[in-house]
Amino acid sequence: MAHVAFIGLGRMGHGMAGRYLDSGFTVAVWNRSRSKAEDLIARGARWAASPADAADGADAVVTMVADDGASRAVWLGQDGAASAMKAGTLAIECSTVSYRHALDLARELRGRGLIYIDSPVTGLPDAAAAGKLTLLVGAEPADLERVRPYLVPLSTTIRDFGAVGSGTVYKLINNLMGAIQIAGIAEGLAIAEQAGLDMKLVLEAVETGVAASPQVIRHSKRMAARNFSGATFTAALRHKDAAYAVALAESLLSDVPLLGRAAVQAYARAKTHAPDDDEGKMIEIVSRAKGTT
Repeated sequence: MAHVAFIGLGRMGHGMAGRYLDSGFTVAVWNRSRSKAEDLIARGARWAASPADAADGADAVVTMVADDGASRAVWLGQDGAASAMKAGTLAIECSTVSYRHALDLARELRGRGLIYIDSPVTGLPDAAAAGKLTLLVGAEPADLERVRPYLVPLSTTIRDFGAVGSGTVYKLINNLMGAIQIAGIAEGLAIAEQAGLDMKLVLEAVETGVAASPQVIRHSKRMAARNFSGATFTAALRHKDAAYAVALAESLLSDVPLLGRAAVQAYARAKTHAPDDDEGKMIEIVSRAKGTT
């Protein structure tokens, strides 16, 4: 029976770890707070005292953490997973990290004889728990075939973008486009509100018109109703992802990425307003009438 170590049990990671249990893997889990692991432990997961403890004896280590700093800590920090992993173990980074970090981490882990792939994901927490995410993979072809049995429990939709780091590149592109769209939704709806338009008609027109997209359809009604229950993605995480994407754009493009920078600025405000709440709360900032604070 294959043994997986899963590190990071946030909104997405919790459901992903559960998928390995559902698929018959032996699973060790670690998270900064044990409370998020209690139901997984009740289902048969082993609680680990550290990332290294989780990784000890694992065939694959999967991480789903917040950012570069958290990724570096759980892989390479004191009691990091890499310190306990034997040569040839699979190192699967599902977190959304910066492109530079993905390359640096790959180099460090490969230097220790580990097999690294980046596999950030798209999808919401319910998709994570159901094994219906989309995986955005960067890996050498032979490594991808070896790691595939450890990806299938998470999803059968595996997009292979090529070399290590390429999955992260696409994830940052995806989340930057999402940030731009969601900021645009908030601004457009705010204009409509302050202009006194019939918001029921506005929503109908927006959702069936040329500007419609999955992001528009998902967020427009929630923003107009100020209904942010069942948070999908936090302002702080979207800000982080957009900032990583803009940094990548600045390293590749000759022109300044104006839309990306504007999205980062918009999310910086949303992050200050409600960092751990649903990103749709941006509407609460931009909908204020002129002359109010």
